[in-house]
Amino acid sequence: MRLEQCSNVHAGIDAVAALVGRTPLLEIRYTSRGRSRRVFAKYEQRNMTGSIKDRMAAWVLRQAYQSGALGPGDEIAEATSGNTGISFAAMGRALGHPVRIYMPDWMSRERVALIQSLGALVVPVTRDQGGFLGSIAMAQEYAAAQASLGKRVFLPCQFDNPANTQAHERTTGPEILAQLAAAGLTPHAFVAGVGTGGTVMGVGRCLRARDTSIRVHPLEPANSPTLRTGRKDGVHRIQGISDEFIPSIVRLDELDPIVDVWDADAILMAQAMGRVGLAVGISSGANFIGADRLLDDLGDEAIVVTVFADSNKKYLSTDLCREEPVRDHYHAPGIVLESWRAIGCEPCCAPAAPRRP
Repeated sequence: MRLEQCSNVHAGIDAVAALVGRTPLLEIRYTSRGRSRRVFAKYEQRNMTGSIKDRMAAWVLRQAYQSGALGPGDEIAEATSGNTGISFAAMGRALGHPVRIYMPDWMSRERVALIQSLGALVVPVTRDQGGFLGSIAMAQEYAAAQASLGKRVFLPCQFDNPANTQAHERTTGPEILAQLAAAGLTPHAFVAGVGTGGTVMGVGRCLRARDTSIRVHPLEPANSPTLRTGRKDGVHRIQGISDEFIPSIVRLDELDPIVDVWDADAILMAQAMGRVGLAVGISSGANFIGADRLLDDLGDEAIVVTVFADSNKKYLSTDLCREEPVRDHYHAPGIVLESWRAIGCEPCCAPAAPRRP
């Protein structure tokens, strides 16, 4: 069974998009080194495939249909560290497209299994083949080779596609503003880990269109500072961010200073959240710590927002589910989670889908 894409691609993408967005905003109360605080975070595992990447994938596919870059039966090929591949696999197959995913071979085995279970082909890429950059090059080479045979392959190009940023400017950002407003609040700062950079750039533009004083901070692993160096530098365990290069859609000159978080600290924080019922991935632990560090600067009462990009289910074979040694300079051991609540998102909080041509 497929969606209605054979006769009406718009009906098909509408059906997919209905499962994306309008996620809860969590208000988490806790103490940090004895100081009472709260952090707000979008709970993105409530999306179609369980991650924030569903927002970008649905938006990119809709725009591709509208522009004619993607037609019924065309193949989709993308380079990814995992969540984007899962999103395009699920949505692409639902819409009747063959899907081919190029992914570094050191990503968690759950990611590979999920993509394959959705009917997509996974092409593993080794470090010797170029890792993330090699994955992008191989996807482009495949599309060019197929084009020479008269076959169409759509490349979402998540690291370079402005629609990635637009998805968050038009959906994630407005939802955050509406949910905070419903609680009588306005944001002072936003922080998010940078993979493609679409989240921090898009949400940041939306928030600053409302108030130019809102701070917007990109986050990366302290042990692999790609944004600071402009290239692959070191290794880390926060899958989904710091993918060895600075994507073209990232504009560091539009953002506030970079926040660094050690990968072990992110793991410890994600483990702590799991113990209070918030089963989140490692990048969510990093984002929480990043938000708490901003509160050190802005004050305990400031409203700092971040995202919990996905759940823990794709990390069960990783160090997230192993004992992590604690070091004196880590931030997570000084945090005690006390309570959390979800602020819902009514349909009116999210903007309407782009108009059809």
